[in-house]
Amino acid sequence: MDTKTRKVRSDKKRDVKPTISSNLKDCIYRLSYITNTPVKDVAEVLCEKGLQSRKVMDYLSTYFRRDLQFLNTVYMGDWGRESLQKKVQSGKNERITIRFSQASYENIYSLSCALDVTPSKATALLLDASIRNTNLLNAYVKTYLHHHIDETRMKELKQVLKYINKNNPYNEEISWFTLLAMIFEDIKESTVNVKDVIHNWMDKYK
Repeated sequence: MDTKTRKVRSDKKRDVKPTISSNLKDCIYRLSYITNTPVKDVAEVLCEKGLQSRKVMDYLSTYFRRDLQFLNTVYMGDWGRESLQKKVQSGKNERITIRFSQASYENIYSLSCALDVTPSKATALLLDASIRNTNLLNAYVKTYLHHHIDETRMKELKQVLKYINKNNPYNEEISWFTLLAMIFEDIKESTVNVKDVIHNWMDKYK
């Protein structure tokens, strides 16, 4: 009797369950809350943006034990480097689940080979490196805002951000992420509609 081989869908998602520090998990959950986006989606997008970021790859390449090609750059691996596989972060660690497309999973697998760690460990390292990249986090929140508020409000928000940074006495650049967090902190409403929260906040200052 012939046994039929089940076809695997090309768009089938792959589960990866990295173990990350509770602080990193809290950060992802906050970002999930602020952008009203499921945790698994936030983590997936951050990892995918990290895989496309030269800054993130430059940082991770200091731990590569095998060569890896990124765009037109070949990062040289060094077997003299210590493997991060058994390095456990101090403090409390927790596991989260992220679902990747097959293409993203293959990129993570290539990264795990270069780092000489499992794909789940590579994902944990990638997620941590991605979320610490302020440019990447900024781009993520800005893109989110673009999709959730109209063009007029977006222009107004840009002016608010410009004003804050121009008149900031603390010598620190306020990011889109910080601004969105400030708005939520200021409103302290139970609503999860980002558009309403931003409209209400901006109306307060008119």
